[in-house]
Amino acid sequence: MVHLVRQAQEGSADAFGELYRIYCDTVFRYIYYRVSTRALAEDLTSETFVRALRRITTFSWQGRDFGAWLVTIARNLVADHFKSSRHRMEVSTGEMLDSNEVEASPEDSVLEHLSNEALLDAVHRLNDQQRECVTLRFLQGLSVAETADIMGKNEGAIKTLQYRAVRTLARLLPAESL
Repeated sequence: MVHLVRQAQEGSADAFGELYRIYCDTVFRYIYYRVSTRALAEDLTSETFVRALRRITTFSWQGRDFGAWLVTIARNLVADHFKSSRHRMEVSTGEMLDSNEVEASPEDSVLEHLSNEALLDAVHRLNDQQRECVTLRFLQGLSVAETADIMGKNEGAIKTLQYRAVRTLARLLPAESL
């Protein structure tokens, strides 16, 4: 991975393309879970990689994984999107017309399999940091170290946050869901 990043920093389009191939799904899933609109998730994923390409020369390892750096860019884009008033008015015409159609994506299948509406509701009722931790760890499948890097915390803090989030979810979920 290090050699791909170095090649991309030196201007290799092929190396950056390979990094895109490796991390595109992870970035898309991260964004899609937060915005719940496929078209918007695709747009923000594209913008994430455009920004990464522009700033690739500023990336330094310093214990950070390249994927965590990309997810941090995506996180900032999602936050910027929700801060703007634009998101309140956006409704994709295609989504309005196709609202009865069900497109089974891997993300949808995982979410459907992992939980029902009660679990998603419970996750949304967690505080922001717990929700972020649960999303990164369980829905995105990131390690404790990667989650700590993205959230700007140490690994011990992430483990504590995760433990408290899981305990809170257990309290929030109806007994029959467990």
